[in-house]
Amino acid sequence: MNASPSRLAAGAATVTVVLWASAFVSIRSAGAAYAPGALALGRLLAGALTLGAICLVRREGLPPRSAWRGTAISGVLWFGVYMGVLNWGERQVDAGTAALVVNIGPVLIALLGSRLLGDAMPPRLLAGMAVSFAGAATVGLSMSGDGGSSVLGVVLCLLAAMAYAAGVVAQKPALGSASPLQVTTWGCLVGALTCLPFAGQLVRDAAHAPVSATLNMLYLGVFPTALAFTTWAYALARTTASRMGATTYAVPALVVLMSWLFLGEVPGLLTLAGGVLCLAGVAVSRSRSRRTAPVTAATTTPEQVPAAES
Repeated sequence: MNASPSRLAAGAATVTVVLWASAFVSIRSAGAAYAPGALALGRLLAGALTLGAICLVRREGLPPRSAWRGTAISGVLWFGVYMGVLNWGERQVDAGTAALVVNIGPVLIALLGSRLLGDAMPPRLLAGMAVSFAGAATVGLSMSGDGGSSVLGVVLCLLAAMAYAAGVVAQKPALGSASPLQVTTWGCLVGALTCLPFAGQLVRDAAHAPVSATLNMLYLGVFPTALAFTTWAYALARTTASRMGATTYAVPALVVLMSWLFLGEVPGLLTLAGGVLCLAGVAVSRSRSRRTAPVTAATTTPEQVPAAES
């Protein structure tokens, strides 16, 4: 039996969230040897090469002209600016503060999606976002007690969140005429071109970086970028930007778990509680309310039956 489109979209979103969470663990290793801009460029080049090879095998060419604008904007803002600025910001503030500031992104996506794309804002989505944001704030506060925050770092993380939100909203219309693979491939290439001024730094860093750091950079390009951004685009094409943005609230909870498992960083009870809230909020935001059909079916035309919430 074939899986339903909604289940495939949910599965794609799950792959995206898990891989994006794993990126935080890899960035810690690669970021010690590569400068922020160089790391972003290396990651994007690895992603673009991987996606380009897949496009050649699948014989997918340029996106339709109607998708160029959205693809280019998302490529500059989300693939280019977001990755570079976030790498820089995480050098200025602790991980908890960075996670807290960047997690205003889904809120901005919901606001921009409602304003520019006409996305609906059902009560379950709003309630789930509120619960998840409370969880993200709890995780951030529980991890930010070392006093390592700076105004510059907070501003950089805020800019990263804004670039992320604007990139997602710009990408959504492009997916109406282009395939997820096309939008992701060309967006990644545009992002790499945006980071091209850091090519010299990338060459210098690569000459001295340990193998583990370079492997982590390649991992970031192939999996959290090439694969995860494609599965994200696949899911985004089948739901609203607001609902997909709310899904990413699960990332901080998974980062806490992965840091525990792979880095030996044992989370405190407050951090665990925040992670549970993040996941609970995502579950609420993606749930669907059941609507009962009118009992007076004989006097109700098919056009009058309300559609289920999507």
